[in-house]
Amino acid sequence: MVGHGEISLEELAARVRDRAGARDGRFVLGVAGPPGAGKSTLATALRDTLNADAGAPIAEVAPMDGFHLTNAELRVAGALARKGEPDTFDVAAYLDRLRRLRELPPGQRLSWPIYDRKQHEPVPDGVVFTEQSIVITEGNYLLLDDVGTAGWSAVREYLDAAWYVDAPAELLRKRLLRRHVRGGKSAEFARSKVAGSDLLNAELVAKTRERADLVLQASGRNYLLL
Repeated sequence: MVGHGEISLEELAARVRDRAGARDGRFVLGVAGPPGAGKSTLATALRDTLNADAGAPIAEVAPMDGFHLTNAELRVAGALARKGEPDTFDVAAYLDRLRRLRELPPGQRLSWPIYDRKQHEPVPDGVVFTEQSIVITEGNYLLLDDVGTAGWSAVREYLDAAWYVDAPAELLRKRLLRRHVRGGKSAEFARSKVAGSDLLNAELVAKTRERADLVLQASGRNYLLL
């Protein structure tokens, strides 16, 4: 039994399923939030729940992180140390792929890049969309206003719904430190990266929270409605 102010994963999946059923073509849900908040965890759990309930692969995750610029590109631009900030992604390519996902009917093949956290590089064709009618795209900057010429504000028009996943700042810090160390970075690097970049990005992303249709925070197996 879900307590007051909480919603279960199954209820969240039902919301997506109901909205998707009312739309012709693919339904695109955006899951935004600061780094380390649990966006990927929610997106994956939603996909698995939707697919299990349907008994077929009707949903798939399309991560924003697949559009990181490569380390070589960032090195040339002198931006490698700032990797993960809004202007270190190929926003135009992300927008183009989102548009194609919206326009292509289920049944037509479209590949999507993912990010390898061990190699620290994007991987082309990491996900392939075919029959899936529900797309869950997740990333930090989906609800961001334009930063320079990045054009992030254009993302919203390709989303049928936008959710925001939040978490306390101290929990974000611990998760991000653990993530960098697990990815092969030193503890010293991890502390520097989290303090000098990740948490600053989190502050930037926090300003976009009000643009979401739904704001959630993990609470055990359920989510708090904020």
